[in-house]
Amino acid sequence: MKHDIASVERLDELTSFDEIIDVRSPAEFADDHIPGSINCPVLDNQQRIEVGTLYKQVSPFEARKIGAAHVSENIARHLKANFFDRPKSWRPLIVCWRGGQRSGSLTYVLRRIGWNAQQLEGGYRTYRRLVIERLSELPRRLSLKVVCGATGSGKSRILQAIGRLGEQILDLEELACHKGSVLGILPGSAQPSQRLFESQLLTLLQGFDPDRPVYVEAESRKIGTLHLPAALIETMRASQCINIEASFPARVDFLLRDYDYFLAAPQWLNACLQPLRGLHSSETLLRWRHYADSGDWRPLVSELLEQHYDPLYRRSQSRNYTGFRASASVTTDDLTATGIEAVARRLCDR
Repeated sequence: MKHDIASVERLDELTSFDEIIDVRSPAEFADDHIPGSINCPVLDNQQRIEVGTLYKQVSPFEARKIGAAHVSENIARHLKANFFDRPKSWRPLIVCWRGGQRSGSLTYVLRRIGWNAQQLEGGYRTYRRLVIERLSELPRRLSLKVVCGATGSGKSRILQAIGRLGEQILDLEELACHKGSVLGILPGSAQPSQRLFESQLLTLLQGFDPDRPVYVEAESRKIGTLHLPAALIETMRASQCINIEASFPARVDFLLRDYDYFLAAPQWLNACLQPLRGLHSSETLLRWRHYADSGDWRPLVSELLEQHYDPLYRRSQSRNYTGFRASASVTTDDLTATGIEAVARRLCDR
């Protein structure tokens, strides 16, 4: 095998390098990348489009000419800005999409200088394959405790409180930047790409002690637009459940606090209700829109729970989570910050 090519068969082999340099465009890097890697693009977003267009519409030769010019200028800039202080013993791993010309160009220059640079064989696609393989088996090794409860039971807040008590938690909704329901979109926080979500998820999973339980909130297969890996959702659905039984008034009060950003944007709330058109009558949706426009939040939240979320929860939990019927329960009528901490302590004591 060539001395400048690194063949990686396990993710932990990546830690043997002093630094991982991803030479893909910023857009590609933002979509997903090896955790801990730095982005030093040899073609920026616009240059990549320019070279690709030339390749398809003019000729590969013309594309390579302009591409080589851009790559040379960018590598020179990275050398001065990022690599001048690296010692002679520095051993970086260079990554592009598939281990081709982009990573090969930087690897060649670094090796000519005298650094032991290695080009990742197969590029980012090798890393992505290893992530998928690892996510297909690692979740099954964990001992999960699934926190269940109807909408408004404060499950995410309780999960976070459990983490503050020193227990292991997997906060999927925080990772997905979404609260997991039809109204779960967070203002100003776009969801990550599916690939980046899975990379970040795997990083968390690899950090857990398999001999200790991991608390996780009950979820469906999708959180917003993101899909949970099959091995994870299957393990969750077969795991021990702990059910939060909060009183109805406490749940309404909690939701009015936790979704307070909707109060300033009734039009946005009405837009989020549009996916319910096939599930509820036009009369019901019209009444809910009127509540939102008029600022009648308590009746809106109460009816959403009674007519939509609670029936949906009862159907989905008993059907999807095998441990739900035999779950232990913790009851509360206090979902303030103090009440949530108390529930978390009771769960940990169990």
